[in-house]
Amino acid sequence: MKMSMSNGWKKFCFAACLCALIAGAAFADEAQGTLDKIAKAGKIVIGSAPGYYPFEMMDKKGEFIGYDIDVGRAIAEALGVKAEFRQFEFAGLIPALQAGEIDILLSGMSITGKRALSVSFSNPYFETGQVLMVHKNDTETKSWKDLDKKGKKVATPQGQTSALLAESIIKEAELLHFPTFPETSLALVNGQVDGVIYDQPGILVYEARNPDHVRGIHDLISLENLGIACRLNDQAMVQWLNSFLFQYKDSPREMASRTKWMGNIKEWLKEME
Repeated sequence: MKMSMSNGWKKFCFAACLCALIAGAAFADEAQGTLDKIAKAGKIVIGSAPGYYPFEMMDKKGEFIGYDIDVGRAIAEALGVKAEFRQFEFAGLIPALQAGEIDILLSGMSITGKRALSVSFSNPYFETGQVLMVHKNDTETKSWKDLDKKGKKVATPQGQTSALLAESIIKEAELLHFPTFPETSLALVNGQVDGVIYDQPGILVYEARNPDHVRGIHDLISLENLGIACRLNDQAMVQWLNSFLFQYKDSPREMASRTKWMGNIKEWLKEME
């Protein structure tokens, strides 16, 4: 009887180990798949949502430009392949990645726990935060707390991390959500709302484009990390991206890109549609 149980246990352990090996091999094949796909195709397909200044935009010729586009081209160069950018609505980027329409997602996406249930993120490639923007004629407001009062209206674009932040801190003022940042900002210019909460780079650009209408208050309300997303559990791709970022961040190439898009805003605005 003891011998029989021992043999049964051995068979069970063997079967369990075999299943684990098969599952591990399948996982390794899936994880390695994106890098293999990129190598075989000779290109990396990058998902983007142009309109998030200064990270991804379209110039007068219909070409992709911006900080994220520079990062994407540097990734392609490091892989020895071409970069192909595909345009999506921001809300459609993760579904496109899950469906295999794109290889990576590089579109100013903040790393959040909720999103990490659907995709795997690289280490942060850019650190930013949320700030407040008010009308140019408003010379009294110094922070978001000055607007969190009954009778005041604060706006954010819907579906963005700025909306989640505003929902957590705005207690007294009326909180409004608009489909996009340009529509949110236009509501401020037209006097429909008293303030807008959004990513600092985006507000820096809007302020540069509309100096007679808005004023940015650039004390950070929150800190956020932007990450490059790939398919969930694609550990090989994540490891490669992290190795790339270790070399790329704060390199002369990255600093030149950051200076161009974050510092010389009025210069590249001339290239825009």
